[in-house]
Amino acid sequence: MTSSTVGARSLSLHQVLERYIEKNPRSRAHFERAVGRLAGGTTRTTVFFDPYPPVMVRGEGCWTEDLDGNRRVDFLANYTSLILGHAHPAVNQAVVEQVGRGSAFAAPTANELHLAELISERVPSVERLRFANSGTEATMFAIRLARGFTRRDKVLIFEGGYHGTHDYAASRTSVGIPDVVRSTVVSAPYNDLEAVARVVRETGDDLAAVLVEPYMGAVGLPATREFMRGLRELTRTNRTLLVMDEVISLRLSRGGAQEIYGVVPDLTTMGKIIGGGYPVAAFGGRADIMSQLDPRANGPAIPHGGTFNGNPVGTAAGIATLELLTPEVYERLNSLGERARSRLTAVFDKLGVPAQVTGMGSLFNI
Repeated sequence: MTSSTVGARSLSLHQVLERYIEKNPRSRAHFERAVGRLAGGTTRTTVFFDPYPPVMVRGEGCWTEDLDGNRRVDFLANYTSLILGHAHPAVNQAVVEQVGRGSAFAAPTANELHLAELISERVPSVERLRFANSGTEATMFAIRLARGFTRRDKVLIFEGGYHGTHDYAASRTSVGIPDVVRSTVVSAPYNDLEAVARVVRETGDDLAAVLVEPYMGAVGLPATREFMRGLRELTRTNRTLLVMDEVISLRLSRGGAQEIYGVVPDLTTMGKIIGGGYPVAAFGGRADIMSQLDPRANGPAIPHGGTFNGNPVGTAAGIATLELLTPEVYERLNSLGERARSRLTAVFDKLGVPAQVTGMGSLFNI
């Protein structure tokens, strides 16, 4: 790339930034107010970017509209959770009807069982499950279950992966985490089975679980089939639990990525689409592992609470969403993903932009 090309690109980016500022004055004013009340001006690190993010007021289908009236095609869909798009009529109707009956109870509800049955009928590994409110909570409790079941302490995660923001998931990326916590987390490169085997050998008999994303959502990297099947064999041989983080990848098929790869983990974490755009997550798997949560036998070995676990409004949205996700819908979604990847690649090639489009199914990253 020549210096003149670099200069032209820099000027172009500068012009884009100026245009963005010009077209988003209300979002700018909102952000300037927000920094006085919200740490960093937002309540999610992932939605901030310089100089300030657009502030959304509504969404419909694949479109969003911000404070300044700008409409955008939404390829993020709240980080993949809105698999049916914004404000889907069936989801809205289910939510409105449930709100009319009540929004929260200090008791079980019919919705939580209905959604649990829909999930367990689809996802091969899920014999029993519990609901949570986010993928962070789901992976945190999956790790605790693995440690309780194996009576081991250490967990293996993969470089570049994302499993939420609890101490064990963020032990390589955040300050404020004690060294004693960091010492219980080991890591290995993704899609490198030989390296994983080496770390497992070095960790010895104290490895409770291998926590893996079949699709590494933060970087857009799918696992190879050989890698996933190798992990299953390696963990089984080592009597270590395989925990599959399907918070993002569950949208790839009716049974998630584990159905595609033909690999059944011991535990699975889920989120995003199972709440239909509302804060619902879950963790589930083998009945013997999940029985640690059962209060009927002298109290649960692992207590699990949460004021909004299995919230009837969120689970109503999840039920409506999953019932609409037929095999034909997944096929269409995945074909749209392939179309987006191929067309974006063609555009970048034509313009000479040094970019790569990766992904699988309905997911893609640039």
